[in-house]
Formats: sequence, C-alpha cells, structure tokens
Amino acid sequence: MRLISDAVYKHNGLPAFQLETVLFSLFYPAEKGAISSHPKHFWISKPISLVGEGFARFAHVNNFLFRNLFTFGLWALGGRLQIPAEVDVPLHGSAATIAPVFPMIVFSHGMASSRNDYTQYCAELASRGYIVAAIEHRDGSSPASVIFSAGGDEKVVFNIRPDDIKSKTSIDIDELKRIQLAFRQAEVEETVEALRSIQVGRGGALFKNNPRGEGATLQDWTGRLSFDNLVVAGHSYGATLALQTLRGVPSQDLPIRGAIILDPGKQSGRLNKDVSVPTLVIHSDSWSKRVSMFFGRPHFQVVKELVEGINRRGKAAWFLTSVGTSHPSVTDAPLIEPLLLSWTTGSTIDVKDGIREYVQVSHDFLNYLDSSERKGVLGESVTHPQYGEDNRDEKRKKGMPADFTKFWQVHVAPDINR
Repeated sequence: MRLISDAVYKHNGLPAFQLETVLFSLFYPAEKGAISSHPKHFWISKPISLVGEGFARFAHVNNFLFRNLFTFGLWALGGRLQIPAEVDVPLHGSAATIAPVFPMIVFSHGMASSRNDYTQYCAELASRGYIVAAIEHRDGSSPASVIFSAGGDEKVVFNIRPDDIKSKTSIDIDELKRIQLAFRQAEVEETVEALRSIQVGRGGALFKNNPRGEGATLQDWTGRLSFDNLVVAGHSYGATLALQTLRGVPSQDLPIRGAIILDPGKQSGRLNKDVSVPTLVIHSDSWSKRVSMFFGRPHFQVVKELVEGINRRGKAAWFLTSVGTSHPSVTDAPLIEPLLLSWTTGSTIDVKDGIREYVQVSHDFLNYLDSSERKGVLGESVTHPQYGEDNRDEKRKKGMPADFTKFWQVHVAPDINR
C-alpha cells in the first residue's frame, strides 16, 4: 500500500490517493486455436450504471436523470459489445521445447477512459508478438473503476475534482494533476513489479489473490517476459504520464527501453523533457492542426523541441502527424461508431486505415528498438518541418509511396545516416 498524497475525500475523510491494488489487462499472443472456458470480456465494464454515473460526474450533471441517460446511452452504443479475444488461454509457445520470450509494453489510457478503450490497438500489437499491460488508473481520471479489497469489500473510484477533496494545503486543478500523475506513475511501477513476479515464478500466487478469478496460466509464464525490451506507451493524459516515467530511465525499477507517445496532453501538466531513450511521438491530425497555447507557447512547438532534444542527446526520436485522424482515432470508439465519431471530431480517414497506420508505425518503432533498422515512415527524413508545410520537391514526392503522403507528415526524425 502506498500513500501518494494526504488529500482525503470531503464526504467521508478517506484517503483519495492511496494505492492499494493495480488493475491491468494483459493482451498477449496466445496459443493457436486456444479456446477459453471463460466468457469474453464486455467492452464496457459491468455494471454499466457505474460508468454512466462516472460520465455524469465528468459532465457536472450527477443527478438521477442524467445518470440514467448516460447509462442508457452507453448500453445502447456498446453495452452488449464483447472484446473479441480469448480470456485466460495459454501464452503462445507454452508447449514448445524452447519457449519464446516476449517484449513488453505498459500502456496508460487518457482522461475519461479506461483499460478497455484501446483494445484494438493493444490486441494488434499482441498479435505481432508483444505482451501489452493496459492499466486502468484509479487516480480519478477514469469514469469508474471498482477496487476489490483483500477482505472482499468493493470500492468505486469515480472522477475526482479539486472540490471533492481537501488537504493540508490547497489543491487547485494544477496540483490535482500533479498528484494524479504521481499516482499513475506509482501504478506503472507496481504493474512492472507484478510483471516481475510473473517472470520469477509467482504467477500462481497472483492468480490465487486475484478476486476477478483470472490468471490461471500465469504460472506458466515464468521466464517468458523480456525486461530488456520494456516499452512505455500512452495516449493523451497517458502520454503525459508516459513521458514523466522516462525521467532517469532506464533504471532498476523501470528498465524502460523506449516510449510511444500518442497525442501528449495539452491540459495534463508540463511535459517532461528529461528523456534519454528512443521515442516515437505521434499527433493525430486534429492535435497538430489546432493551435493550442501550452504554458505560454504553442503546444506543437513544445513537442517538436522536446523530440529534437532527444535526438541531440544521441537517442533516436520521431515526431509525426497521422493525416486525417482525430484525437480518438487510436481508441476503439471510431470502430464502434465510425459515422458519429467522424461527424463530431472531423476525422476524415477511414477508421480501419487509421488504427492500422497507428499499429504499423508503432510496430516499426518496436522493431527498430530490437534491430536498429528503420522501416516505413521511420525510414524517411523530415517532410513537414511545421504542420502542413511540405518541404519536399517534386522529385522526392514522386519517389515516395502514395500511402505515405496520404497518411503521414514527418516533423522530426533522426539523421538519416544514423
């Protein structure tokens, strides 16, 4: 148990930021043809009424009418949807004489999201040979998350606002975000520690102590996780957190080898510049296009200079814009309601193309960490020093694949001769 802040809830005086347990979903390459005896997970965690209340709290309309409206809307949009993945089946290669070892990714979700909102992205990477631990943060940024105590009691963590809590010192929105990011980092550290426990043969104990009743095969994962190939990734608030975890890494506690940063937050606090590992930063089109002031400077310029700084320190780093996408494009939402999301966010890319491109460039980056080989978009030099400002001559344009121009702008890239 870790106490991250002395802040307590006003309504009951209990600690608001006491880390008791961590919750994460593991996406992993499974044995071919494996069929689970467990039911598939629902995309929206049950009970939906808790999630509905969480969104009502986010919207500042937490009353009987709006709680039920949000609950009905969630049920209508995705209440019956199940994540198309087998649950608790053996890890790929479990029956092999020499069992393969898999690189790992720890993924952090954005504000008003959960571990289930990025299942397509995480599952696609898992199908390519990675173990992805998608964390559900209990820092008050998720609509609702249920914590099971050792005694069997349940506690629900909803969205937290500054006026929900009190402390020895005043807590404004900036201080709340600082505390939340510290809490999230602690969750990342504890998730890595849980993965270490699995690696050294304590997967059975984790299963025994899991009140959700899953993890029966974890004992067979002993020695199957590659801590030499650990990557942190995140979207929006989670991207800000991922950057924060890079301060001082790789370290014994966090042996992180690289990072995938998707739409780093514009209202999540300052972005950590102390980064000394290879890093891939991807902006959605809407994130780059819209000029947003960030601590007195354009957010795009802050991100660009951050990535340039990583390259100056001798580590490969890229800053790209995914053309035609919007902030939610890497999530599952556009796949579930493509027309609604395109209409509300301005996304113009085909939703399947969008997620495919995110996955492919992420995979190319992960391959680079292993082989130092630059493939696809990562093999190109800068095409757009600023968003929308193409510096290519006609010869270079004609020599590049059509899909490149259709899907990508490169703002920062390592020296092509590196």
